[in-house]
Amino acid sequence: MNILLFGADGQLGWQLRRSLCVVGDVTALTRPSDTYCGDLADEAGIARTVRELRPDAIVNAAAYTAVDRAESEPDAAFAVNHRACEVLAAEAERIGAWVVHYSTEYVFDGSGAAPWRESDNAAPLNAYGRSKLAGEQAIARACPRHLILRTSWLFDTWGDNFLKWVLGAAAQRPALDIVDDQYGAPTRAAMVADATAHLLRALRPELAGTYHVAAAGETSRHGLAVFALQCAQRHGLGLQAGPASIRPVPSSAFPRPAARPANSRLDTRLLRETFGLALPYWHQGVEAVVAELAAARRA
Repeated sequence: MNILLFGADGQLGWQLRRSLCVVGDVTALTRPSDTYCGDLADEAGIARTVRELRPDAIVNAAAYTAVDRAESEPDAAFAVNHRACEVLAAEAERIGAWVVHYSTEYVFDGSGAAPWRESDNAAPLNAYGRSKLAGEQAIARACPRHLILRTSWLFDTWGDNFLKWVLGAAAQRPALDIVDDQYGAPTRAAMVADATAHLLRALRPELAGTYHVAAAGETSRHGLAVFALQCAQRHGLGLQAGPASIRPVPSSAFPRPAARPANSRLDTRLLRETFGLALPYWHQGVEAVVAELAAARRA
């Protein structure tokens, strides 16, 4: 299988480079690419790249992810998260390729406490969520051979994410205020990448569609921060703020341009039952990443 990977320099893309190489030959593109176009804002460039490479599968891990900035520059968010998806899906359909695309729980309004199912009504709270939903819809319309994978609270050792922010802030401050009214499942990018490789091996037309992929279990942002600092202490990371110094506060304590969903839980039953996957609990990914960060700091 020939795989064309967009967004190879992001935290998910970095892990996909590793996981997909056992599935087939991977052409991994970043935004500044010497030979082919990896910039999703360049619609003509990415169309030309697909036509030249003629992959069996396009894996799109690139996205506009500046959630707050999207409120003031929605055109930029829609250019990458929507219109580029239209182009990739149309080109994939033309050459008979599959599209694997990553989306987000931000397509939902965050109400209630039940995990969101794939069939639930999408009603984004912000411009970023609207752009991601538009991208999903464009792919589903243009290319029947698609896998749209919604995930949430992504983190890993590579790139910027909430877990690494907590560890960095706790190393510099004696106490932290963390919201305790947003719930989800912290999901390691490596797990999503490994699941993607498994899905690519199992591709059949009748399996096309939208699936939720997230770690098992749930916690609040505050609960994640407390557990992360417990892990950090076990692995010898120097901290000023320990687990007991993490103060729970409501989201209203941190006004943001873009509203955040309070309920980011995702129901992964469809993915697990369709593809025979067992998804690890979120604690395992957090512990592993903290251990890796601690080992890297000691090296």
